[in-house]
Amino acid sequence: MSTGLSLVLFPVALGIVMLGLGLTLTVADFRRVVAYPRAVVISLVCQMLVLPAVCLGLVLAADLRPELAVGMLLLAASPGGSTASLYSHLFKGNVALNVTLTGINSVLALFTLPLVVNLSVAAFMGSDSSLGLQFDKVIQVFALVLIPIVIGMAVRRRRPEFAARMQRPVKILSVVVLAVVITGAVLGVKDEFAATIGAVGLVALLFNLLSLGIGYAAPRLLRVGHRDSVASSFEIGVHNATLAITIALSPALLDNTDIAMPAAIYGILMFFTAAAFGLVAARRGSAAAEPTRPSATTV
Repeated sequence: MSTGLSLVLFPVALGIVMLGLGLTLTVADFRRVVAYPRAVVISLVCQMLVLPAVCLGLVLAADLRPELAVGMLLLAASPGGSTASLYSHLFKGNVALNVTLTGINSVLALFTLPLVVNLSVAAFMGSDSSLGLQFDKVIQVFALVLIPIVIGMAVRRRRPEFAARMQRPVKILSVVVLAVVITGAVLGVKDEFAATIGAVGLVALLFNLLSLGIGYAAPRLLRVGHRDSVASSFEIGVHNATLAITIALSPALLDNTDIAMPAAIYGILMFFTAAAFGLVAARRGSAAAEPTRPSATTV
């Protein structure tokens, strides 16, 4: 697949993912924040404030070149995606909390993501750089993310049975399209990818592990239950790399291959690290529940 075709298909792939997310959402999901107030607030603080600060620290410590630094911070500002809910389901997290966090994060990211990108571009590439998300580009990001979600929610509201039937096919289609598009994009820039992975691979891996760890540890320290903490961990640790790559590569937005590289590398690593983390979390949850089980020898 040519790089040009990949660039055309990235927004399409992201639109399919966001449409699939919308098919799972209702207005009640946003109201559900009152059911998990502590978990939601802690997760949002971690997502919006803690993770960008952690990412900035890693970027400065590694002394990444400007484009890669911007790419890492773009990734840090990207919300979680539907993959987070999938992992949460597989490893017994609170999927309802994931759906709530994904919906809220996706809306907040429309405002926080351009802010983080513009600040990082100014800090690392200079205020006179032609990059950055100006108002018209912010509107494009808004349309790219929010419109498919709203369409999916409208379909769910008007045709709930049809939406329920379409959730699985759309999810499968989104996974297939994403795999094809990301593979095509990586092959199209394989030389840049190979040259970049040594410079940013370790930073991306550390950021991923820290995101998963903070997402679980922070709620637990503040007495949030295990299942909610697992959901928070995946929501914070499984970033929407596709959104970051789309913004970085799109000719209408940042149009910079180097900025896309951290998200491309992260997007590959997170599937394996999230699975390993989920196995550890599931075992920890089972161990925590063990003392409450009645003994078979009790009379």
